[in-house]
Amino acid sequence: MLEASMKAQLKAVLVNIREPIELLASLDSSPKSTELEGLLNDIADVSDKVTVRRTDDNARKPSFRIQRVGTTIGVDFAGIPLGHEFTSLVLALIQVGGHPPKVSAEVLDQVRNLDGDFHFETYFSLSCQNCPDIVQALNLMSVVNPRITHTAIDGALFQTEVDARKIMAVPTIYLNGENFGQGRMELEQILAKIDTGASAKAAEKIAAKDAFDVLVVGGGPAGAAAAIYTARKGIRTGIAAERFGGQVLDTMAIENFISVPHTEGPKLVSQLEQHVGDYDVDVMNLQRAEALIPAAQPGGLHEVRLENGASLKARTIILSTGARWRQMGVPGEDEYRNKGVAYCPHCDGPLFKGKRVAVIGGGNSGVEAAIDLAGIVGHVTLIEFDSQLRADAVLVRKLESLANVKIIKSALTTEVQGDGDKVTALVYKDRTTDTDHKIDLEGIFVQIGLVPNTEWLSGSVALSNRGEIEVDARGETNIPGIFGAGDCTTVPYKQIVIAMGEGAKAALSAFDYLIRQPVDAAVEAELEPAE
Repeated sequence: MLEASMKAQLKAVLVNIREPIELLASLDSSPKSTELEGLLNDIADVSDKVTVRRTDDNARKPSFRIQRVGTTIGVDFAGIPLGHEFTSLVLALIQVGGHPPKVSAEVLDQVRNLDGDFHFETYFSLSCQNCPDIVQALNLMSVVNPRITHTAIDGALFQTEVDARKIMAVPTIYLNGENFGQGRMELEQILAKIDTGASAKAAEKIAAKDAFDVLVVGGGPAGAAAAIYTARKGIRTGIAAERFGGQVLDTMAIENFISVPHTEGPKLVSQLEQHVGDYDVDVMNLQRAEALIPAAQPGGLHEVRLENGASLKARTIILSTGARWRQMGVPGEDEYRNKGVAYCPHCDGPLFKGKRVAVIGGGNSGVEAAIDLAGIVGHVTLIEFDSQLRADAVLVRKLESLANVKIIKSALTTEVQGDGDKVTALVYKDRTTDTDHKIDLEGIFVQIGLVPNTEWLSGSVALSNRGEIEVDARGETNIPGIFGAGDCTTVPYKQIVIAMGEGAKAALSAFDYLIRQPVDAAVEAELEPAE
């Protein structure tokens, strides 16, 4: 099943297996079972520490368990983990086989010390770039702690389960049969949800930190670039990020990042994380900023208060909190979020196979989403507020060529309707005739731009009427020593390459500010590491 080149790569990785493992298969007569059997045999062919045994003891077919021989250590997959989940499969093979995971000793101890029995189930789609993080984190937990189990389930292959559990977004995680969460989560976030003392411990650790020369708030492309530039200057740098990588983690294809013809968001974020890690940067991930308290006088320390109660202080601050998907703001949208209202066509599109959906927005994102979905769903209706589509002409021509797509212009979405469990219809107003129309459908994908993550800054720095941080040509805000960079600012054109440049510029401006700013004795004392 695997191509020769992929088998060769797999063989090179599986040399990391230290203990023999078995692939325990549950199959039936379906073509997908035949496909899975071929995959498992290919894996066994490239490693003498892997064997395949058919058990057929799992009600889900096709499925298989990776288990360390002579133990109960293992993970389960229901489906064929290729696509974005192939990496999850490879990591599961070597970790069940005894290869140590690349996680800090502190986090591993936290997993081992969890008290309780936890059975996780994750529903994923092979096109979802957010799902592997969840799958890999829960797989790791099940290998490290014998009281944790995890089954990763391809929702497209087990549609009856998906329908019965009313799953309309991936990843969706169940814990001990109850809904645990939806959307991207990292290992530390999962631990924070089930280890009640984790947040307090993190807050205590952060509160004990000395003041920084530069504190970057936000870990997207702008924040990463800013931290690299300041760290290279040899000044004490920290990053406080709610989610390192930010919106880029949710970006499927990136084709305009200069010198890189094509990449994917999660891959780029991994490279950013590695690059930041090459320098002495204190990265505090999964930390949500709650308030900014500017210094009382020039040369003093600014303070950022975090949601967990801890505070961080710094001589300068670079605000790079990015942006998030804009919502329609109509009745029913919040009620049916992840019940038919979705924001990521790549992740959730496969769950709507053969169904009728709408895409809201006629820019590049909306038109690209409609084109992608047209190959999966039964029918797509694209709704655009303006009298014409705003996407690139080449995309519009492609969209107009698709037989199962209808384009409605000059339309304002006014309501999302449902039956209590899922979306059933969308209502829009024709702006030319002022008449209302209803479309029966089962999914709505919202693609109408971004809104800056700046609500927490209200009253502290100057914001535009759109909520963007007002900055000058040097990235300076209206408060000396506080700078802004990236999609959260008034700089036009929200692009990754622009955000990186703005982050670098803000970092250089912060450094220039620091070298020209005298430090009083009280501030200098807070900057000195405690002995």
